[in-house]
Amino acid sequence: MLSDTRIKKAAPGERDYKLADERGLHLLVRPSGGKLWRLKYRIAGKE
Repeated sequence: MLSDTRIKKAAPGERDYKLADERGLHLLVRPSGGKLWRLKYRIAGKE
């Protein structure tokens, strides 16, 4: 589960990485320091 503290402490690394919750929402942390929210979803079993 994503918490406010965990999101604020997410530091950029050498490559992109994800912090995910259990329902398909994740935070993509970029090497430049940018943080992007993404949602992974399926319709009729396909992403």
